[in-house]
This record gives sequence, C-alpha cells and structure tokens, in this order.
Amino acid sequence: MLKLVHDDTSDAVDGTEPSTTDLDELCRLAAKEMLAVALLAERRAYLEAHATQTDATGRRLVVGNGYARERSVVTGAGAVEVRAPRVDDRREGERFASVILPAYMRKSPKVTEVLPILYLRGLSTGDFAPALSEFFGTEAGLSASTVNRLTEAWQAEHAEWVERDLSGVDYVYMWADGVHFNVRLEEDRLCCLVIVGVRPDGTKELVALADGYRESTDSWAEVLRGLKDRGLSAPVLAVGDGALGFWGAVREVFPSTREQRCWVHVTANVLDALPKRLHDDAKIALKAIYTASTRTAALEAVKRFADEFSGFQKAVVKITSNLDVLLCYYDFPTEHWVHLRTSNPIESTFSTVRLRTRVTRGAGSRKAALAMAYKLLDAAQDRWRKITGAELVPLVRARATFIDGKLQERSDQATPETADTDETTGSVAA
Repeated sequence: MLKLVHDDTSDAVDGTEPSTTDLDELCRLAAKEMLAVALLAERRAYLEAHATQTDATGRRLVVGNGYARERSVVTGAGAVEVRAPRVDDRREGERFASVILPAYMRKSPKVTEVLPILYLRGLSTGDFAPALSEFFGTEAGLSASTVNRLTEAWQAEHAEWVERDLSGVDYVYMWADGVHFNVRLEEDRLCCLVIVGVRPDGTKELVALADGYRESTDSWAEVLRGLKDRGLSAPVLAVGDGALGFWGAVREVFPSTREQRCWVHVTANVLDALPKRLHDDAKIALKAIYTASTRTAALEAVKRFADEFSGFQKAVVKITSNLDVLLCYYDFPTEHWVHLRTSNPIESTFSTVRLRTRVTRGAGSRKAALAMAYKLLDAAQDRWRKITGAELVPLVRARATFIDGKLQERSDQATPETADTDETTGSVAA
C-alpha cells in the first residue's frame, strides 16, 4: 500500500521509525475536515440570511445551537465521522435542513448508487460487507438487507414501467426472444419474454419484458396485446427464432408485420439434423446463403446446399420450406441486414443476466428475477448503439420499396388516371 512519509530526510528519534501516514487515511482525514468546514459555512450562511428576523423583544429568531451527536457517514473516501452543526429556528413552520448532509443520511449518494451496480454485476449479497468494509472502513449500510430493499424497489419500478403509455413512441423493427434462467426458490425456470425495438432515429430500446409460460402463443399474445392497447402501432418487421408461439401471436395482434427468422437459431437447428462430421461444411454452405449480395444469389446458394446435403432431407427442409421468412431481409436496406438476420441484440445483452444468476444460483422469486433482468437491460440501453444506416429507418416506416437492399426510386411521371393537375399552373403532382 502507498505510504506518504512526512520527512524522509529526517533521522529517526530515539530509534523510532519516521512518521508515516497511510494515503487512504490521509484522504479520509481531509474529507472529514472539508466536510466540517462546509457544514459550518452552510450554517453561517443560513444564520446571516435570517439575521434580521427578531421577536417582539428584539431577540433573533434564528440562532446557532451547538452540534448534533456524532455519526459515521460512508463516503467515497471511506467512513467519515461527522458532527453536524445545529440551528435553532423559532419561526413558525420553518426548520433548518442541511443540503450537504441531510438528516439521517448514512451513505453518500454515490455509495448508494454503486451498491445496486455491484449487485447486478455479480457481487453476491453475502459478500457485500466483507468486500466493501475494507474499502469504506465500515460495514454500516452494506448488509444484504440493503440489496433486498433495492430489489423490492426494482419490482415496483418494473410494474410501473409495464403500464407506461406507448402512444407517443414508434418501433420500426422489433427483435423478440424468450430467455430462460433459474429461480432459486421455485421449481420451474423463468421464461422471460423480451422485445427490443428500433426507433425511427435508429436507436434501440427495451420495449417489453414479461414472465411467460414456455413461450406459448397465449403468453406472447398477452404481451403484444398489452403493447397495442397502450398505443403502440405495428412494427414493419419482427425478428425472432422459430418459436411458433411468438409468430402465432404476431399474426393475431399485428397482422401487417412482416417476419424474419434468426439465422443463428436456424443454423443451430440445421446442424442438429446433421452428423457432426458435416457441421463445418454445412456452416460454410449456410453462410453462403445468408451473406449473398442478392436474393437470386441466395436462392442459388440454397440449391447448392440442398444438392450437397440431399441425403439429409430433415436438414434441407428446414431451409427450403422457410425461404419466405429466411430471406425477408432482402426487402430492407442493405445496411440493416446485419441487424435483421439475427436476434443477437437480445442474446448478447442477457449475458449479464446469466452472470448474475450463476453467482446467486438464481433469484429468490420470479418477480425478483424479472425485476433484476429489467434493471440490467435498462442499464444496458445506455450502451446500445444505433443500427447501421439509421437515416434509412424512416424510409422503412414510410413503406419505401427496397429490392436486394437498394432503394427503388418512385416514377416521376403519374398516369393520367391518377395524376393530380394544379388548375392554376397546369403542373402535375407526383
């Protein structure tokens, strides 16, 4: 640990070691002194501001009144002992309240903010006191019960979030997936239904997070109907895996929304139907399909795949029978293809949820697990990047035509039957 030597040139007196001060302790002492000075200055300013307030006998109504009992406050510099200056304010309905050190505060706001972050990132509740007491110099306010209170607050926050008004937002694209993880005190695993959307400006945003039952159609339909009832319009395209429950719900609630299957899941399903010795060749053949520059080239790659693996019809059918939903992305901008071919935005984000559940062996209840997942995803949103070619998203919402990813210009000439002629100028509006 670093040490500050006050005078490393002086000789030891009576054989003792030179005086040293621990760097962290020096910071703590400096913080304690500065806090005391700031609190006194705050009280002095309050007294001066009300110095003219007097009673009928001319005595001041606002005067200093010593100090409160000493308390320990956990700050970023460690635990600091504080004696807050008191004020005797005799005016009716008035009371001095410190802005720097509010009444009953035991932890600084920054320390309060870091606790849920550490918990969400993998620190177990039982490890809080031993891990942080060495750093902060005290175990006060760092117990497991602190985090338990936080999870209760997160559950209330999630409950409020799922009822929010959606009439003022729009999502052009949506990714959907069901993510499963353990619940420590319950036998069944939690199936977390997640939807992430793309706004017209290209930003990604968490749209829905709900507890579902094995990704059933009824569970997904309930989620989608809830979004629609709160004002959400149908997305242009939805991206997901081959789970029939979600697609059945989409066709029921948002029938105009087009469908795109996730190629990562499709690849895994195809490989499951092939012997392991053929996996490498199959991956190359499948990649040739979904990375083709045009739909025609993709269809040619599909034919080559079908010929090469003709002896495994179960694997071939997984591709040839779903071409309409596997190659749908060709009707959207080329810049968006990398995002539309997979539901990876959800899978990658949930890696932090899986880390959290591995450390704690699962949350204690389904509500707690859902609230934890919500807080993790909510925090992750700040790091999500816009999709490539964000400026093209409004065109997709406007139903512009794209062929093989290229925008098709509209004809400048209208037919006589549909042309609108301006009677004044004789011009024809496109």
